[in-house]
Formats: sequence, structure tokens, C-alpha cells
Amino acid sequence: MGALNNMAEIKNYTMNFGPQHPAAHGVLRLVLELDGEVIERADPHIGLLHRATEKLAEHKTYLQSVPYMDRLDYVSMMSNEHAYVMAIEKLLGIEVPVRAEYIRVMFDEITRLLNHLMWLGAHGLDLGAQTVFFYTFREREALMDAYEAVSGARLHAAYYRPGGVYRDLPESMPQYQASKIHNAKAVQRMNENRTGSLLDFLEDFTKTFPQHVDEYETLLTDNRIWKQRTVGIGIVTPERAKALGMSGPMLRGSGVVWDLRKHQPYSVYDRLDFDIPVGVEGDCYDRYLVRVEEMRQSNRIIKQCIAWLRANPGPVICENHKIAPPSREGMKQNMEELIHHFKLFTEGMHVPPGEAYAAVEHPKGEFGIYIVSDGANKPYRLKIRAPGFAHLAAIDEMARGHMLADVVAIIGTQDIVFGEIDR
Repeated sequence: MGALNNMAEIKNYTMNFGPQHPAAHGVLRLVLELDGEVIERADPHIGLLHRATEKLAEHKTYLQSVPYMDRLDYVSMMSNEHAYVMAIEKLLGIEVPVRAEYIRVMFDEITRLLNHLMWLGAHGLDLGAQTVFFYTFREREALMDAYEAVSGARLHAAYYRPGGVYRDLPESMPQYQASKIHNAKAVQRMNENRTGSLLDFLEDFTKTFPQHVDEYETLLTDNRIWKQRTVGIGIVTPERAKALGMSGPMLRGSGVVWDLRKHQPYSVYDRLDFDIPVGVEGDCYDRYLVRVEEMRQSNRIIKQCIAWLRANPGPVICENHKIAPPSREGMKQNMEELIHHFKLFTEGMHVPPGEAYAAVEHPKGEFGIYIVSDGANKPYRLKIRAPGFAHLAAIDEMARGHMLADVVAIIGTQDIVFGEIDR
């Protein structure tokens, strides 16, 4: 009888979810307080991927910090860069060539596709749908080829520069070579859409991509198991979403119409035609639908950018050599330009004293960079406003009362990447 009484006294037990758990996405340690299998409390422990990006930026020139931005949210590389260069441009008060703005917007949307494809594949895998993971990575491969064509790197591009972009879009795409694995005929088939320029390659991609999104929807949208795992899970009301500081698909999934591309237009988004998908219930399923529709809208934006870029050649970085380097040719022929080049890459540009905040509609929400300059060649202070930070803070509220298995769905729906949370 005494043993039974002792059993009744044991109420909750505490459990570590992660950081080794595959669904914890790298380095999340979630301390869960469980009553049986029901979550009473979820306490996220962060800082396991802290690399002091904000502090490092104080000891690097403005240009040297661009590659650090790629490594924040490491599946949305160019979107991070965009906010950073926009903040510097605000302080400098410079105009960016329109062609560079269109290139940036096109790559911002390519980045949104890369992010959402990664999210959809990983979220599906976390909830037991393996096929969708292979499908989404097939499309990511083509988009990473576009990254590589333009910057030389598949992931950490460091392509944006204060004043524009590093270089214009290439006129040719890298070709597959015949090998032991692929014979000449197979390679010819693989190179079909690579015979032209990068814009031709991307145009071919935008034609086929909507059918691929239909494939993902066939696999998941009406799938009974998928709906059982996501409908009614992690509901956030519009009021709470705003109070918790959510942004991006997390906020729009709860029915709040807020998108910086429409409501605080930056770059050339005000010249483009696209819609903002909004959820109704505020659960994991609605956020899934919002992100899938965002992929379709990004495809529309990329198409419009391709059409404009074809018709309007021009400079892609500002002419001021105190900010942007001269051409290689000019640098080798002209003493003035050689001096500019040398000063820019050793000492770096001097940014006038002041402070600036620039935010972009990052795939995960509002990604902002706040820079304080004291007139030197490096920032006095840099603050990163990561969207995932506010979302992770809400995990306790979202997970309470749900089962242990639903925690995986909630972490997945938040689209957590620790590079930006721990920074």
C-alpha cells in the first residue's frame, strides 16, 4: 500500500529534448516538464552555437563582415546580407543602381525558395514523411547552382556589397562533364537548360517549379497523417502572435496581414506584383499552407525580375570608389584607382557617424540590422534582430498541453535555425 502512495506523489518528470535529438535542428536543448506524455512546461536553453558575430563585427571593416552575415541563418544567406548592406547604405546615404536592386530582389526570392524548400523537407522528415525531403532537395540543387554561378559558392555567397552586388549575372552556366557515372548522352540531357545564360537557366526553373510545388502538395496537403500531426497543433491567436513579437509566416499564419515587402517597401518590391498569403487558424497546418503559397509567389517575383533584367542592362554597383572597388582593368592601368583599391581592401570605407536600422522580409520573418557608427572604418556596435529568437521564446506557450510528439511539429513549424538565434 505504501508503494502505491509513493507512486501517487511522483507528479512530473523533467526530460532533455536535444541537443542530440535529430529533430532539435542542431543545438536546441529543450528542457521539458512532462505530466505523463503531456507538456507542462518547455524551457529552451540556447547559446550552444554562439559565435559572437556582433562582437566580431566591431573588429572587422564593414566589407569584411559581409561573409559573417551568410553564417547567421545559414539557409537564407543572401537575405541576411541584404539587411546588412542596406543599413550601411542608409548611413552612407548612397543610391544603389536599379539593376543591382533587381538582382538583389531576385536573389532574395531565390533565397526564400531555398529556405522554404529546406524547411519543408526537414519538417516533413521530422513528422515521418521521407519522400518530400528528396523532392525538395532536387529543386534546392538547381537554385544552389544559380548561387554558385553568380558568386562562386553554393551556400555562403558573400555576393551583396554596400552600393550594389559583387558582379553582373554571368552569360554562361557551368556544364556537366561526361564521366564514369554519366555518359555523353546523359550529360547532354543534364545540360539542356544550361546552354544559355544564368537568366535562361532561372527562367527554365521558374517554368517547371509550380509543378514541383504541386508534387509537394500532393504528398502532404490532403494527407491524413500530415493533417493529424499539424491541424490544431501549436495554435497562436493573432493578438498573442503580435504580443510575442512574431513576424513572417509565423505572424501571417495567425491571420495578421503584415509583410515588410508590402507594408514598408524596400529595394524595388513596390514595382513588383505579388500576393501575401495569410492563414486563418494559426496552427501548424496553416503555417505550412502559407509557406507553400509563398514559394509560388516568390516564383512569380523571380519571373518579373528576369524579364526586367533582360531588358535593362546597366551598372550593378555604385561608381563611388571610396565605397566600391574600381574594375580590375582600371586598377591595373590607373594610379588613382590602384590607390582606391588598396585603401578600400586594407583600411576599408569610412562610414559617417550615426545610427541606422534596416530590416528585410527574411524567409523567417523580420530580419533587422542596427548599426552604430562613430565615423571609423568599422562599426562601433552591431545588433542583429533575428526573427527566430522571438519565435523560440514562444515555444513554451505553443507547446503547453500538447503531447511530446507535437513538440517536434512545433519546432518544425517555427523554422528554427540556430545560427541567427545564438549568433
